[in-house]
Formats: sequence, C-alpha cells, structure tokens
Amino acid sequence: MNDLRISLIQGDTRWHDPAGNRDYYAALLEPLAGQTDLVILPETFTSGFSNDAIDKAEGMDGPTVAWVRAQAARLGAAVTGSVQLRTDAGVFNRLLWATPDGALQYYDKRHLFRFGNEHLRYAAGRERLTVEWKGWRINPQVCYDLRFPVFCRNRFDVERPGQMDFDLQV
Repeated sequence: MNDLRISLIQGDTRWHDPAGNRDYYAALLEPLAGQTDLVILPETFTSGFSNDAIDKAEGMDGPTVAWVRAQAARLGAAVTGSVQLRTDAGVFNRLLWATPDGALQYYDKRHLFRFGNEHLRYAAGRERLTVEWKGWRINPQVCYDLRFPVFCRNRFDVERPGQMDFDLQV
C-alpha cells in the first residue's frame, strides 16, 4: 500500500460567510500544492455549524462545489469537507469528495445531532461512501455519524472476498 499524505485543516471559520470562508481556506491550502494527497476540511466549513446557515444552502451547481473541485485540481490532491447543500429532497449536511480530475462524490450525514436540533432543519442521508484514492479505500464520515457503530463499521467486502470495505476511516 502506498504512503498517503493527509492534511487535516482546522481554521477559524467565519460565521455564515461562505465566500469569505472559501477565500480563507484557499489561502490556508495554497502552500499544500504538490505536498499532500488528501485535504480534509472541517464540517460545514463555509458557514460554521449553524442551523441558521440552512437559509443560505447552495445547490450542487453552486460556488462551493465548484470551489472544492478547483482546489482539488490546483493542489493535485483529493479535497473533502462538508457543507449545507439544498436538493429537491431537502437540505443536507453533505460531505463532498473531489479529485484533481474533476470527479465528485458525496454522502449526506445520516445521524443528525438532535441535541443541536439539526434534525429539525436538515434531511438525513441514507448511504455510506467509500472512495478509492491512491491505492486506499477510504470511508469518510461527518462528525456525529462516527458515534453509530452500525453505520461506520468496517465489514468484509462482498465484492472483494477476504478484504474489508475500507482501509482508512476519516
């Protein structure tokens, strides 16, 4: 298995300021070009974790999805993080996974944080995501989903006998 250089980014997210946060995180990521294989941004990195940010939720054709794809291409790395995204089925806390070739995968947070009333404003996802990147099978999770072992458990892969669903969980 190849080495995997992972950059965990924790910044001073500006409350309810998607454009400002994209600029802020772009500046933090700039020195990582060619130096990392995977960039992990915080949960709801464009707004902070706020139920009120739902009012500014973008669609999949919005500026943040384009920004994540552009950062992946610029850095030559996979870029992941979650944002509030609006679909016909509701607003989701959606983890985006973009690669330098422009491909985009996502999963929607399944277990909404009831103590923070997240379940009153957001729709819950249903599926897990496992991505293949640089020879690794990676299962990304959004925050509270990690608290539910049935959802994040590593199991034997039925399509790859003798191998597990994933090698790494982030």
